[in-house]
Amino acid sequence: MQLSGRTRVAGAPVNHGIYQHDDTLLDPDELLAALSRDGYDGVDSGPIGYLGTGEALAGRLAATGIGLAGGWVDLRYADPDGFSADLVQLDAALDAFTAVPADDPRFAPRPTLACPGNPGRMARPGTPPDLTSVLPATAWPEFAARVQQAADRCRDRGLEPVFHYHLGTDVETEAEADRLLELTDIAVCLDTGHLLLAGGDPVAAVRRWAGRIGQVHLKDADLAVHERVRAAGGGLADVVAAGGFCALGTGDVDFAGVLAGLDAIGYTGWLVIEQDAPAHRRDLDRTLADQRANRRWLEEALR
Repeated sequence: MQLSGRTRVAGAPVNHGIYQHDDTLLDPDELLAALSRDGYDGVDSGPIGYLGTGEALAGRLAATGIGLAGGWVDLRYADPDGFSADLVQLDAALDAFTAVPADDPRFAPRPTLACPGNPGRMARPGTPPDLTSVLPATAWPEFAARVQQAADRCRDRGLEPVFHYHLGTDVETEAEADRLLELTDIAVCLDTGHLLLAGGDPVAAVRRWAGRIGQVHLKDADLAVHERVRAAGGGLADVVAAGGFCALGTGDVDFAGVLAGLDAIGYTGWLVIEQDAPAHRRDLDRTLADQRANRRWLEEALR
């Protein structure tokens, strides 16, 4: 498979349950050392500041030979005043990303733009795609214009962003991602697990979004766990805690189809392995072993 020669593989702090800057689940130097030992080429930033900023961030990554794949920044696109206020945190993220030199422009950090959690959808993640969007039709043009504004702000700093549809947010379903792509020129972050649990087809999405995929999050998902948690009234945190995002190759994502599709469209860029872990302390040895196994699984899958 030629894909392996055009991509690099990154890990992510969310694999260790790290979602907030003040999480102390794993020392960042220990996380980077583990990624380096296990054959990862890069890392997602996690919460901005967790890995450091400026020279500290660049030095920490250089010391372990780990590149920066990018990182999550959520902005309130549906709220004009909130969006304006949130641009400060976008600028802080861009300051961090531009501090890290990339040896190849194909693997420069990707600002991963997204929406914050929507309470209704966080409580019922995986909205059936035939239901009406949480955004009224009249709200889409201004929503998309703010996404475009954020994307242009990233480009002004020399970085090419992607947009990450995500369970529990305003842009969750395949149809909503399609709508945003129609109204903007931003690339999409193909997240296989979130797309599957939102009722989408990751393999078909690779074909349809060919030319618009700027980054890939390889995440497996267990449809039975998702259905069981939803039936019991659980929300997104409950899905994660129950193992809804499982080890690569153990869930329902057709990774053979996804990887073959990415190869066919000539995808070049980061493959970020994600296995969202609960946001509380877990057995550290088990967590590190899980990510070592994920890296080995992908290595075999790419052969």
